[in-house]
Amino acid sequence: MGADIGWGILGTGYIATLFTTDLRENGFTVAAVGSRSQKSADAFAAEHGIPVAHGSYDALLADPSVTAVYVSTPHPFHFEGAIAALNAGKHVLVEKAFTMNADQARQIVELAESRGLVVLEAMWTRWLPHMVRLRELIAEGTIGDVRTVLADHNQKLPSDPKHRINDPALGGGALLDLGIYPISFAWDIFGKPSTISAISSATSTGVDRQTSVTLGYTDGQQAVLQFALDTAGPNSAVVLGTDGWIEIAATWYAPTSFLVYNADNVVIEGFDADVNSRGMQYQAWELERLVRAGLTSGTVLPPSESVAIMETLDEIRAQIGLRYSSDD
Repeated sequence: MGADIGWGILGTGYIATLFTTDLRENGFTVAAVGSRSQKSADAFAAEHGIPVAHGSYDALLADPSVTAVYVSTPHPFHFEGAIAALNAGKHVLVEKAFTMNADQARQIVELAESRGLVVLEAMWTRWLPHMVRLRELIAEGTIGDVRTVLADHNQKLPSDPKHRINDPALGGGALLDLGIYPISFAWDIFGKPSTISAISSATSTGVDRQTSVTLGYTDGQQAVLQFALDTAGPNSAVVLGTDGWIEIAATWYAPTSFLVYNADNVVIEGFDADVNSRGMQYQAWELERLVRAGLTSGTVLPPSESVAIMETLDEIRAQIGLRYSSDD
């Protein structure tokens, strides 16, 4: 961390509060916050000890103390926020899901590349210590050839039809809020799927309430993923290999532990890390690392992969008939 990279928070909602708290607790420089209203910006700045509060996004992006912008607005506004930030010469961390569709994602990534700026999807799970160690174990062949990923993400979320999660105009439904986690996890382990199969049940407002996805791969691997917005669940994940498996404890996409079993059901390794705060600081460290190294892409979640993941989400939406207002 350091004063040479000042973070600007674009949006003052719930996720912005979580991320900003993690930044402040881990020594990052939060230079400014921007909101659509001065009142909201002032309140957020006072709560988090941020020195400058801007009453518009444009003012935030014009602030010379801001080096990197965290776009934390609702899904339909990620695209315009990221594009505006890049055009202002800022590096960008975009809350997941990255965009509403792959075309928007592609435009963001192409603009970032043309301007030599970092754009990173805020899939914070990728950089958590247990996921780093899990990838190491797989690469070392500890569980043999990996064959299957099983992952779920179920939450009991508000049922109010006017709530964001149920509103097609705001990218509501299980897919973008919950499904992005297991889908991105499958991409992390296996890469691009060769086949995609999805079934879903809709809410009364027309967004996906419950969706199950099976991803197939050219070498025969499978990812079986499930997510829903009206049922609480275990939120656990398992990676199965020919010589054993890794069982990730709940909540698998947040800082947690895992156990490694061999083919005889014997635990051969356990992992548990002491993580400060909520764990969202790791993605900020990654963006700062890239900026300081003069890089625009890392290996854990390169921008091209965020585009490809959005292509997977687009195909799932096509199969289950999920449309957002932005599609019209």
